[in-house]
Amino acid sequence: MSLFIDADAHVIENEQTWEFMAEEDRHLAPDLLVSQGTGLRYWRIDERVVPNTNIGLNATAESRELANVSARIAHMDELSVDIQVIYPTMFLRPLTVRPEVERALCRGYNRWLADIWKQGGGRLRWVVLPPLRSMDRAIEEIHFGRENGACGVFMHGIEGGRLLSDDTLFPIYREASDLGIPMCVHAGGGSFDHYDLFLQDTFSRFKLSTVGAFNNLIYKGVPDKFPDLRWCFVESTSQWVPYALNDLMIRTQAELAFRRKHADTPLAAVRGAPRELASGNLLKDNRIYVACQTTDDLSYVLEYAGEDNIIVGTDYGHADYSNDMEAIAKLSKDGVLGGGVADKILSENPARLYGLQD
Repeated sequence: MSLFIDADAHVIENEQTWEFMAEEDRHLAPDLLVSQGTGLRYWRIDERVVPNTNIGLNATAESRELANVSARIAHMDELSVDIQVIYPTMFLRPLTVRPEVERALCRGYNRWLADIWKQGGGRLRWVVLPPLRSMDRAIEEIHFGRENGACGVFMHGIEGGRLLSDDTLFPIYREASDLGIPMCVHAGGGSFDHYDLFLQDTFSRFKLSTVGAFNNLIYKGVPDKFPDLRWCFVESTSQWVPYALNDLMIRTQAELAFRRKHADTPLAAVRGAPRELASGNLLKDNRIYVACQTTDDLSYVLEYAGEDNIIVGTDYGHADYSNDMEAIAKLSKDGVLGGGVADKILSENPARLYGLQD
């Protein structure tokens, strides 16, 4: 019997999260602020205040905060979900530029999720947070996560001042590849400059950097450098995949034509040598998976993406427009895609991505 896998669920961080920080790091824990006027909650980290407002009311507080693991699993049963892969909430945005604060927060969060995994009987898996400003510690955290139920490594589309093709990130990719776990690029932002520029534009701030990262990784040939590493792009819908693939093909063809025509000019040397993309399925060839939403035109998307590299998540715990608590049930029961394709999206593809095969 197939296991239905929610490839993108969330937990809402709370005061209990920071109890898992190392004793010597407790002074770096976020301060909880509550508005006297609205009752809304915020976290203060360094000199910044982070809203704690993306809270879905279609799940109880004890469930969305994973304060009661049994309650969460009972709700999963109601939603026909066998396994959830847990992503963070507050870490979807940049939090600090101080390496010591980043290390403390990531370490505490990772140990909190490890404890939740131990209580969940294998049904609550998670993605580990690497403190990327401290590469040795980041690698240590990836190992810790792999040993304690993590099935992926969390990334933003932009990390600080780095695109994901930046070779300073390659040690992380190499480690994840060696451990057999994927790089998981979630909608959000890891750069204060980018985040602040688009403060009033949620689409550009949270979604477009994910699409850009997909394009950048393939164009720069990063998956070729790590031929055993899997990737996923989560919570930006899948409707952009045909556009991004078309852009990659026409851009690389134009660059190759320019290179052939002007091979001996200084301008060609500056622009560098583009790589020729294979004419096959770029997602499958590069081991890339993309999370769809039930509002996507999936028949159209599947023409470009194929059936083997699309997954789906519910965005459990959140209140934004990506939330679709019934996504698993809809795809499994509505019959629009046909049972074989639906089963791939709900079970086979996410199991292969996250290494959850029986």
